[in-house]
Amino acid sequence: MAKTLIINGKSVSVQAAPDTPLLWVLRDELELTGTKYGCGIAQCGACTVHIDGTATRSCVTPISALDGVKITTIEGLEGVHPLQAAWVEADVPQCGYCQSGQLMSASALLAKTPHPTDADIDDAMNGNICRCGCYQRIRAAIKVAAARAAAPVAA
Repeated sequence: MAKTLIINGKSVSVQAAPDTPLLWVLRDELELTGTKYGCGIAQCGACTVHIDGTATRSCVTPISALDGVKITTIEGLEGVHPLQAAWVEADVPQCGYCQSGQLMSASALLAKTPHPTDADIDDAMNGNICRCGCYQRIRAAIKVAAARAAAPVAA
Protein backbone atom coordinates (compact mmCIF):
# COMPACT_ATOMS: atom_id res chain seq x y z
CA MET A 1 0.00 0.00 0.00
CA ALA A 2 1.25 3.49 -0.81
CA LYS A 3 1.20 5.96 2.07
CA THR A 4 2.31 9.57 2.20
CA LEU A 5 4.05 10.70 5.37
CA ILE A 6 5.52 14.05 6.41
CA ILE A 7 9.00 13.31 7.73
CA ASN A 8 11.49 15.99 8.69
CA GLY A 9 9.42 18.59 6.84
CA LYS A 10 9.23 16.63 3.58
CA SER A 11 6.34 14.70 2.12
CA VAL A 12 7.45 11.17 1.27
CA SER A 13 5.60 8.26 -0.29
CA VAL A 14 6.23 4.83 1.17
CA GLN A 15 5.15 1.31 0.26
CA ALA A 16 4.19 -0.67 3.35
CA ALA A 17 1.31 -2.52 4.95
CA PRO A 18 -0.85 -0.35 7.25
CA ASP A 19 0.32 -2.21 10.36
CA THR A 20 4.02 -1.72 9.56
CA PRO A 21 5.73 0.08 12.46
CA LEU A 22 7.07 3.51 11.60
CA LEU A 23 10.53 2.39 12.78
CA TRP A 24 10.88 -0.09 9.91
CA VAL A 25 9.65 2.38 7.32
CA LEU A 26 12.20 4.92 8.55
CA ARG A 27 15.12 2.51 8.66
CA ASP A 28 14.42 0.06 5.83
CA GLU A 29 12.55 2.09 3.24
CA LEU A 30 13.77 5.64 3.84
CA GLU A 31 17.27 4.76 5.13
CA LEU A 32 16.94 7.11 8.10
CA THR A 33 18.99 4.89 10.38
CA GLY A 34 19.51 7.32 13.26
CA THR A 35 16.35 5.94 14.87
CA LYS A 36 17.40 2.68 16.50
CA TYR A 37 15.71 -0.65 17.19
CA GLY A 38 16.11 -1.69 20.79
CA CYS A 39 13.30 -3.82 22.14
CA GLY A 40 10.35 -3.70 19.76
CA ILE A 41 7.86 -3.24 22.62
CA ALA A 42 8.22 0.49 23.42
CA GLN A 43 10.14 -0.11 26.63
CA CYS A 44 13.68 1.11 25.88
CA GLY A 45 13.25 4.42 24.01
CA ALA A 46 15.90 3.81 21.34
CA CYS A 47 13.27 4.27 18.62
CA THR A 48 11.92 7.60 19.89
CA VAL A 49 10.83 10.17 17.29
CA HIS A 50 8.56 13.20 17.51
CA ILE A 51 5.02 12.96 16.21
CA ASP A 52 3.55 16.46 16.17
CA GLY A 53 6.21 17.40 18.74
CA THR A 54 5.49 14.56 21.17
CA ALA A 55 8.15 11.96 21.92
CA THR A 56 6.73 8.70 20.54
CA ARG A 57 8.05 5.15 20.28
CA SER A 58 8.20 4.36 16.57
CA CYS A 59 8.58 0.59 17.05
CA VAL A 60 4.91 0.26 18.02
CA THR A 61 3.40 3.08 15.96
CA PRO A 62 1.77 1.73 12.79
CA ILE A 63 1.96 3.93 9.72
CA SER A 64 -1.84 3.74 9.43
CA ALA A 65 -2.01 6.03 12.50
CA LEU A 66 0.07 8.79 10.92
CA ASP A 67 -2.30 10.65 8.61
CA GLY A 68 -1.56 14.37 8.53
CA VAL A 69 0.99 14.36 11.36
CA LYS A 70 4.50 15.77 11.33
CA ILE A 71 7.20 13.22 12.10
CA THR A 72 10.66 14.35 13.15
CA THR A 73 13.59 11.97 13.46
CA ILE A 74 17.04 12.62 14.89
CA GLU A 75 18.10 13.53 11.34
CA GLY A 76 15.45 16.27 11.37
CA LEU A 77 16.84 18.22 14.31
CA GLU A 78 18.05 21.55 12.96
CA GLY A 79 21.83 21.78 12.47
CA VAL A 80 23.68 21.00 15.68
CA HIS A 81 20.83 21.13 18.17
CA PRO A 82 21.77 22.79 21.49
CA LEU A 83 21.21 19.44 23.19
CA GLN A 84 23.71 17.76 20.90
CA ALA A 85 26.33 20.36 21.80
CA ALA A 86 25.58 19.92 25.51
CA TRP A 87 25.75 16.13 25.08
CA VAL A 88 29.26 16.39 23.69
CA GLU A 89 30.41 18.83 26.38
CA ALA A 90 29.00 16.65 29.18
CA ASP A 91 30.63 13.59 27.58
CA VAL A 92 27.28 11.78 27.65
CA PRO A 93 27.72 9.09 24.97
CA GLN A 94 29.63 5.94 25.64
CA CYS A 95 28.40 3.23 23.29
CA GLY A 96 25.98 5.75 21.76
CA TYR A 97 23.25 3.30 20.82
CA CYS A 98 20.49 4.93 22.88
CA GLN A 99 21.53 8.50 22.21
CA SER A 100 19.18 9.38 19.35
CA GLY A 101 16.20 8.27 21.43
CA GLN A 102 17.54 10.11 24.47
CA LEU A 103 18.03 13.30 22.45
CA MET A 104 14.56 13.09 20.92
CA SER A 105 12.93 12.67 24.33
CA ALA A 106 15.01 15.51 25.78
CA SER A 107 14.26 17.86 22.88
CA ALA A 108 10.50 17.19 23.21
CA LEU A 109 10.82 17.98 26.93
CA LEU A 110 12.62 21.29 26.34
CA ALA A 111 10.14 22.31 23.64
CA LYS A 112 7.28 21.95 26.15
CA THR A 113 9.13 22.76 29.38
CA PRO A 114 12.00 25.17 28.72
CA HIS A 115 13.03 25.29 32.40
CA PRO A 116 12.66 21.69 33.57
CA THR A 117 13.12 20.59 37.16
CA ASP A 118 14.86 17.34 38.02
CA ALA A 119 11.40 15.78 38.38
CA ASP A 120 10.41 17.04 34.91
CA ILE A 121 13.58 15.55 33.44
CA ASP A 122 13.08 12.24 35.24
CA ASP A 123 9.48 12.05 34.04
CA ALA A 124 10.30 12.90 30.42
CA MET A 125 13.28 10.57 30.26
CA ASN A 126 11.57 7.68 32.06
CA GLY A 127 11.70 4.61 29.87
CA ASN A 128 14.76 5.72 27.90
CA ILE A 129 17.24 3.04 28.84
CA CYS A 130 20.96 3.72 28.71
CA ARG A 131 22.83 0.46 29.02
CA CYS A 132 26.00 2.39 29.89
CA GLY A 133 24.31 4.14 32.82
CA CYS A 134 24.90 7.72 31.69
CA TYR A 135 21.77 9.07 33.38
CA GLN A 136 23.51 11.71 35.51
CA ARG A 137 25.37 13.09 32.48
CA ILE A 138 22.15 13.08 30.45
CA ARG A 139 20.41 15.11 33.16
CA ALA A 140 23.38 17.51 33.34
CA ALA A 141 23.37 18.00 29.56
CA ILE A 142 19.63 18.73 29.54
CA LYS A 143 20.17 21.36 32.24
CA VAL A 144 23.04 22.95 30.28
CA ALA A 145 20.94 23.13 27.10
CA ALA A 146 17.99 24.60 29.03
CA ALA A 147 20.22 27.21 30.68
CA ARG A 148 21.73 28.23 27.35
CA ALA A 149 18.31 28.58 25.76
CA ALA A 150 17.21 30.81 28.65
CA ALA A 151 20.36 32.97 28.62
CA PRO A 152 20.06 36.39 26.98
CA VAL A 153 21.92 36.75 23.71
CA ALA A 154 24.80 39.22 23.89
CA ALA A 155 24.69 41.95 21.27
